[in-house]
Amino acid sequence: MEAVPTSRRADRGRGLLAVILGPSTAALPSDLALVAARIALAWIFIYHGSGKLFGWFNGPGLHRWALYFSSTAHLHPGGLFAVMAGVIEFGGGIALALGFASRLAGLALFGDMVIAMITVSWANGINSETTTPGYELNLALGVLALVVAFFGAGRISVDALLARRLRRPSPVFAGGLSQPRF
Repeated sequence: MEAVPTSRRADRGRGLLAVILGPSTAALPSDLALVAARIALAWIFIYHGSGKLFGWFNGPGLHRWALYFSSTAHLHPGGLFAVMAGVIEFGGGIALALGFASRLAGLALFGDMVIAMITVSWANGINSETTTPGYELNLALGVLALVVAFFGAGRISVDALLARRLRRPSPVFAGGLSQPRF
């Protein structure tokens, strides 16, 4: 085994330190991090959205959520806001899982969490000592959804597949007319 000169070891050390502390991220780790964020958000929002809309996973269902929105959150009409929240959470979760329209889904989910904080959990503080939860979970989920909205779904997504297909040049037909490929 050959000994590595001290200067080469120092260069490797500085290189490793630059990677650890550097501001840029390679494409594959970024894509994998976005997939992890999307799947975690999808799991949580599909769970809660389906509980609102369909009563799945022991959720209270649409009627009880409508009553909650009108009485506790003071959002009227409660039925409209219950449907909107359920569709945003369930549909946004599915969109994030697939990586389809993920920037729009991330913005919608961020808005959903901001409304939840403003109307219900803000008064309890960030970490409530009572049975009523604070806004820490809303804040974490909202900011994570905002990250997806800013960065997009990454290369491992339906969005990336559609973008590649849309950027592909269309074949030129006789007469100079081109037809888009879908």
